[in-house]
Amino acid sequence: METILIKTLQFLLSLSLLVALHEGGHFLFAKLFKTRVSRFYLFANWGFHLFSTYDDWFRRLLHRPLITERGDEGQNFFQWVKNQYFTMTGQKDKIKTEKIGNKVYKPEHGTEYGIGWLPIGGYVSILGMIDETNQQLSAEPQPWEFRSKPAWQRLLIMLGGVLMNFLVAFAIYAGVLYTWGESYVKTTDMTYGMKFSEVAKQDGFRDGDLILGVDDQTFDDWNVNHIRDLSNANVAHVQRDGKQLDVQLSGAMNLLDMLEQPRYVDVLVPLCIDSIVPGSPAEKAHLQRGDRITSINGQPIADFNDVQNTLAALSAGISEESTHADSLRARTIHFYKENDSTEFVATLNPDFTLGFVNKMPDYKVTTREYGLLESIPAGVSYAGTILGGYVSDLKYIFTKKGARSVGGFVSIGNIFPSEWDWQRFWMLTAFLSIILGFMNVLPIPALDGGHALFALYEIFTGRKPSDKFLERAQYVGMFLLLALLIFANLNDILRLFGI
Repeated sequence: METILIKTLQFLLSLSLLVALHEGGHFLFAKLFKTRVSRFYLFANWGFHLFSTYDDWFRRLLHRPLITERGDEGQNFFQWVKNQYFTMTGQKDKIKTEKIGNKVYKPEHGTEYGIGWLPIGGYVSILGMIDETNQQLSAEPQPWEFRSKPAWQRLLIMLGGVLMNFLVAFAIYAGVLYTWGESYVKTTDMTYGMKFSEVAKQDGFRDGDLILGVDDQTFDDWNVNHIRDLSNANVAHVQRDGKQLDVQLSGAMNLLDMLEQPRYVDVLVPLCIDSIVPGSPAEKAHLQRGDRITSINGQPIADFNDVQNTLAALSAGISEESTHADSLRARTIHFYKENDSTEFVATLNPDFTLGFVNKMPDYKVTTREYGLLESIPAGVSYAGTILGGYVSDLKYIFTKKGARSVGGFVSIGNIFPSEWDWQRFWMLTAFLSIILGFMNVLPIPALDGGHALFALYEIFTGRKPSDKFLERAQYVGMFLLLALLIFANLNDILRLFGI
C-alpha cells in the first residue's frame, strides 16, 4: 500500500507541474498578444476556485459553483445552505443569489484560477477560441478575442504549451546533470557480460559477450536505447573471452520483438537470493537467502535472467479466455535447488512473481560531473536523444503488439520508483514533458497541433476556416482523444488481470 501511495504522489506531483507549465505557455503568449483569458484551471473543471483578479483569494478558496434556476448565476456553498434553510422555514423573501466565478465572463472579472477534481489535464479558457470549454462566441468578434488576432499570433498562442514542455525538459535534464552528474556502469566493467535470447544466439551472439558498439558507434554504457541502435545496425562489435570480433546483423529487426521477454539482449545477472519477501510464495516454499534455483518445471536455470524469462513465459501462456483455474495451474511451479534433491512446489503471485530479491552485481559506477555551462548543451542533447527515440518508436503503435503496449494512467504511474528518489523523479518528469509536448503537437483537432494546423493553413492560403468547421473538427478530435484514453486505460486494466 505504501508503494502505491508513493508512486501515486510522484505521478500527481509530476502531472500537476507539467500541466500547469504547459497551460502557462498558452497563457503567457495570450497575455503577450493582449488576448483575454477567463479561466486558468489545473485538472478538469467543476472544481474549487482559488482566486481571481477581482476577488479575495481566501474567499475564492471557499467557493464552489452551484447552478441555480436562474441559469448562469451561482451561489457559494454557505449561501446555498442558508437558502435551503430559508426555503424549508418559509422565509423565501430572504433568499439571495450571488454571481461567483466567471460563469458569464466580463472584462472586469479578469482571470479565474482554479483546481479541478479530476486529474486528467488542465486548460486555459481563451476568449474567442473554439476549444473544449464550449464557450459561446459573441456575434461580433471583439478585439481582445483569440479569433480577432492575426494568424501568426494564434499560432504562437497554440504552440506556447508545446514550446514550454520542451524548454522544461531541457532545463530539467540540464539541472539533473549539473546537480547529480551522470552515473553509469561502463560496458567494459560489466564482468559477467550479457544474456542473449535464442534468436540472438542464432545471429552469432553467446551468453557472456559484451556489445561494445554498432557500426561506427561506440557504447560507453548499456541501456535500452542501445537496443534500438542494435535493431537498425548492420554490424555489432563484441568482446568475447578478452578478444574483439564483429557479429553481422540484418539491420532491420523489430524493436518490439527484441524487447519482449526473453529480450534479444540484456545485462546478465547471476542468480543469488538476497532476501525473501515475508508471506510470499518463496517463503512458503522454504527458499532462503543464498539459495540457488537450478530448474523450474524442468527448464534449466543458470542465472536470474532465466528465472525472469521462465516466469514471463508462464504468464504469456494465459489468454483472454483463461479461467481462474487455468491461471492457478499456470502459477503452480515445481523447482529444484542447488545441492538438494527435494522437489519444491510453489504457487506464484497473481503477477507471476516468486517473491524474493536477487543480489545485483557490484559493478564499478562511473560518474561524470558537469559544470553549469557544460550542463546546458548536455541537457539539450540528452532531451534530443530521448525525443528522437520516442518519435522513432511511434511506427510500432500501428502494429498489433504496439497497440497492445499503449498504457494509461496506471502504466505512467508505474514508471515511478517505489521509493522517493528526487533524481529519478526529475528525470521521469522531463521524459513525460517531452511526451506531453510531442503528443500535443500532433495535427489532431482538439490538440494544440490541430489548432496550429488550421492557423498554418490560414497563413499560407489566406483563407480562414469557418467557426462551424472548427466546432465540428473540435468534436471529432475530442471523440478520438476520448477513445484513445479509454483504449489506453483498458489495456492497463487487462494487464492487471494478466490478460
